[in-house]
Amino acid sequence: MVASYYGWPVSTTHTIVGALVGFGMVGLGMSAVEWGKVGSIVASWLISPLIGATIAFLLTQSLRKFILDTETPFENAKRYGPIYVFLMGMLIALVTIFKGLKHLNLELSTGQSMIVAVIIGLAVAFVGRILLRRITVDPDAEKDFHYAGVEKVFAPLCVFTACSMAFAHGSNDVANGIGPLAAIVSIVNTGEVAQKSALPLWILILGGTGIVIGLATMGYRVMKTIGTKITELTPSRGFCAELAAASTVVLASRLGLPVSTTHIIVGAVLGVGLARGIAAIDLRVVVGIVTSWVVTLPIGAALAAFFFFFFKGVFL
Repeated sequence: MVASYYGWPVSTTHTIVGALVGFGMVGLGMSAVEWGKVGSIVASWLISPLIGATIAFLLTQSLRKFILDTETPFENAKRYGPIYVFLMGMLIALVTIFKGLKHLNLELSTGQSMIVAVIIGLAVAFVGRILLRRITVDPDAEKDFHYAGVEKVFAPLCVFTACSMAFAHGSNDVANGIGPLAAIVSIVNTGEVAQKSALPLWILILGGTGIVIGLATMGYRVMKTIGTKITELTPSRGFCAELAAASTVVLASRLGLPVSTTHIIVGAVLGVGLARGIAAIDLRVVVGIVTSWVVTLPIGAALAAFFFFFFKGVFL
């Protein structure tokens, strides 16, 4: 809540991990914590933003080479647009399959996932090609901004990538909030501590409602930080950032890396900014974000330890 108030894009996954570490240390002992797993999570603070930034940088450079830095950027945007649309459709499909469908008990092998994703990508590219042909240049807008037509091509694509990434993010991160609750409800109902517990529908509804309310009330602060304060984003740059984030999520999911979607998208936005030079990035904002990442896990651990002793004193 504090991080959201100040617009810091911290990881809810790392926060709940920190809280579990803090409880484990004071409640069960240092040996109860899997420190190797904690180390891999800390390493992901560097790995995931770096991968996202690299892919976003390469995508932005490709956009500049094939579209923006040519004599006819609008025509080339319509020509190469279906290729980017194909990548978008395929990668978003993979993100949905890897991060979303597993919660619905729809397990597909890697080969099956790739086939489904390619088919979806081709279908989306076909539809995109038809729609791109209908986009026309506004002469008045072109006079004010030479790339107005290009940005007009990528604007609707950003909507799809943003919605799809939000779906994947919610399907994965809602578990941070309702996972412990589901375990507690199971213990209350059965009287046993089990590795797996049933997930009542009302808990799913509670988690989904909480995400929507949080987005509507304080989410705009974090969106403002990522969308405007790190670097200046246009539809084409935003598309590259979202596509890079989707690519990184797919890669991390297959490699089993404990990455944060929040860290990935921040790294992707940084990569887009670096493609225009270091001067295009507000380094003060970046330093603040990285600092918030570093303190998230230990503060979560400290607060969990505090509440453990507080309630222990109250009830005992």
